[in-house]
Amino acid sequence: MNEQEDNTPRRVVGRVKWFDPAKGFGFVVADEGGPDILLHANVLRNFGQSSVADSAGIEVETLATDRGIQATQVLRIDPPEPTEENAFQDLDEADSDLIADTELEPARVKWFDKGKGFGFANVFGSDDDVFVHIEVLRRSGLADLQPGEAVSLRVVDGKRGRMALMVGTWESAVGSFED
Repeated sequence: MNEQEDNTPRRVVGRVKWFDPAKGFGFVVADEGGPDILLHANVLRNFGQSSVADSAGIEVETLATDRGIQATQVLRIDPPEPTEENAFQDLDEADSDLIADTELEPARVKWFDKGKGFGFANVFGSDDDVFVHIEVLRRSGLADLQPGEAVSLRVVDGKRGRMALMVGTWESAVGSFED
C-alpha cells in the first residue's frame, strides 16, 4: 500500500529534477527516494515564482492522485549549489554581507534570453537597465524570467553598470515598502 493512499498531505524535501516554464510543469525528486513528484506551474506561481532552477532544493506538500504524486504547495526553495562550470565572476566577487545589506527594489523584466544567459530589468522609477545574469537567477532559485514579469532585485553598480546580485519574488520587495 502506498504511504499516501489515504489522501493525506505529506511534506517532502527534495531537489528539482527539471522544470520547464514553457510546458508549465516539471518534476521533483524526493531526498528519501520514490517516484518523481509532479510540480505544476500553478503551484509554483502560488509560491510567487514563475520558474525554479534545476537542482534547487525544495520542500513541498504532496498528495497521491490517480496520475501519481503531485506537489500541492511549495513551502521552501533553496538555490542549487554553485559549480565551477557556471561561475559568474562578478557574483563570486560580491560579498554575501553586501548582498544581504542591499535593499530589495521592485522591478519589471524588460527581456531575458535563457539561451544567451542574460537579460535586463528596470527598477520602478528608473529608466536605467539592470543586467541580470542567468547564474544570478540560478543562485536565487529561479530558472527563467518572462518579459513584463514583476520581480524584486538587489542591485549594485558593477564593473559594467548596474547589475542584479539577487532576484526574488515581487511580494518580497513590496513587503519591504510596507515596513
